[in-house]
Amino acid sequence: MRPSSLKNIERLLTSVSLALLIVASVFGHALTPELKVGILNRDAAVYNAASGKVYLIDADHNAVNVITSANAATSVRVGSGPVSIGVNNQTGMVYVVNSSEHSVSVIDGKTDAVVATVPTPARSYAVAVDEVNNKVYVANIFTNLFTIIDGVTNTATNVPAGSADAIVVDNDRKRVYLLHYETDNIVEFDPATGAIAKFPAGAMHEWGILRSGKTLYVTHVQDSNIAAIDLDTHAIRTLPTGYMPCAIAINSKTGQLYVANYGDGSVTIFDKDAVTATVKVSPHPQALALDSDKGLLYVASPQENSVSVIDIKARRIRNTIKSAEHPYAIVVNPTTHVAYSANLADPAFTTLGTH
Repeated sequence: MRPSSLKNIERLLTSVSLALLIVASVFGHALTPELKVGILNRDAAVYNAASGKVYLIDADHNAVNVITSANAATSVRVGSGPVSIGVNNQTGMVYVVNSSEHSVSVIDGKTDAVVATVPTPARSYAVAVDEVNNKVYVANIFTNLFTIIDGVTNTATNVPAGSADAIVVDNDRKRVYLLHYETDNIVEFDPATGAIAKFPAGAMHEWGILRSGKTLYVTHVQDSNIAAIDLDTHAIRTLPTGYMPCAIAINSKTGQLYVANYGDGSVTIFDKDAVTATVKVSPHPQALALDSDKGLLYVASPQENSVSVIDIKARRIRNTIKSAEHPYAIVVNPTTHVAYSANLADPAFTTLGTH
């Protein structure tokens, strides 16, 4: 058998296993004990700039943990099966997607009380907040309906824009982009007209998505590259990474791009879309969080119970934290510089500290 054929078989098996991992994350439980720590929705931890608090999903208890700048923690009960969370940093409102209950819990960041529960038409999964227009976009799995919540009235409308595993709001172009793992394109939604268009994403099995200026970055977990898509022309540049790139983050101050490579346990660092470093981290990294002021990148590896801390200036590991139980999402309080992880086991979150 030719090496190329073996490679294709390997990628096919990888794609099948990742599809099973997604099913496990959507349904909120494991298909096998090993899949419990598969690739899950990393949007489970956010910082609320309006309140100065951190919010982390606690899926096992149908709750959200709220942590103040003084590191005091409280728990807020939400709907069944919370999987992701978004925040409007202008209004301070927090939106928790409850997958099992088919709803979104709206939390007032001032009081941390649930002030509304908005129904969705199917199993909700991904969320993105348009702070400029005070809208919340929620994707629903196994349906073509896309939910739009009015941030003022907490009322919802559903449009047939398709299912999505990740959402990006682009206020510069007044568009919303939807990524779906099982496709090789990006859905472009126009909120003003309801028009829907599609453009190529470069390959199948997209997982991470991020916009910077006029460029949309999309990771391809079955390959060793990401797509840099020009949003004006839809031209694609392919950027090399490690094997199975999944999570992606950017430094808004420097433009430096970071990609976690699940398959080979590394992080690729880009400057102006050119690879400038590859840093080895704990195996199977899946989530990233950046403290740009301190120059630190936190990399979560849930299968290893590990968080690697990269000094992005020195481009080396500064510390490896082993105190978290299956950390799958990371957030940093930019004021206190304390990092936290959302975990797949008890305790539901870990204070990772400063480094």
